[in-house]
Amino acid sequence: MTVKGTDLIKAKGLCYFRTGDGVRIAYRLDGSADHPVLVLANSIATSMNMWNGQISELSEHFRILRYDYRGHGHSDTPNVPYSFDRLGRDVLELLDALQFDRVHVLGLSLGGVVAQWLGIHAPERIDRLILSNTSSYLGPAEQWEGLINSVLEPGKLPEIADMFMHNWFPSHMLTSENSLVASFRDMVLATRPQGIAGSWAAIRDMDMRRTVSLINSPTLVIAGQHDTVTLPEHGELLSKTISGAELLILPSVHLPNVELPSEFLRAVLEFLSPMTGN
Repeated sequence: MTVKGTDLIKAKGLCYFRTGDGVRIAYRLDGSADHPVLVLANSIATSMNMWNGQISELSEHFRILRYDYRGHGHSDTPNVPYSFDRLGRDVLELLDALQFDRVHVLGLSLGGVVAQWLGIHAPERIDRLILSNTSSYLGPAEQWEGLINSVLEPGKLPEIADMFMHNWFPSHMLTSENSLVASFRDMVLATRPQGIAGSWAAIRDMDMRRTVSLINSPTLVIAGQHDTVTLPEHGELLSKTISGAELLILPSVHLPNVELPSEFLRAVLEFLSPMTGN
């Protein structure tokens, strides 16, 4: 089946479509077709499974669209630097293929930057935005060059995975046997180094500090009080730059959907309540 030039494929319980530049992207839909669509965009070096703990409750109110970035999960891995222009257009092409005109977007970390890009460049497609643990700028570029070179070294991925765990979770979750943390480490280890490097290249080249002021969708910014990756002040800057944006700071590190799932879900559903009827 081909829709607007994009191939839609179903295999092994997942769905796939092919982007305009020939990359196969994996995605999944949950929830009733009668519900408004909520797109979930996850952190770097994870798959769409990052949201597994939220799907049951969110799908009571929304049709949930999850997908794997290029270089992640079950999607193809182009061995080139990525850009947020390309990562954003991947989402727009997927929405076109599924014939979804307007959606809500919840993006966390890297997904939050994709969500910012969509709010800036495709405002007519976005109803409400939630930008969680993200930033409009993560310079300087030199720090990303070192990380890009490091992840591409043979055998380096386990060390990178350990770095992510310490950036994402509080110490009490790391010092005990924690199957949830282990599942996230497995997601990192399953990610191709070229996918992580390509995404870091997109972050290296990203500066939306001025252009996020163009976002006119109702926006909720969520920040982590103890986040050392996207600092609380990054969320504060976003909320000040985007007209009318709300700011919520949770007592979490980088993944509040995992660390504080009840508080995170409550905030998401309350912000989207005009659409859920709550």
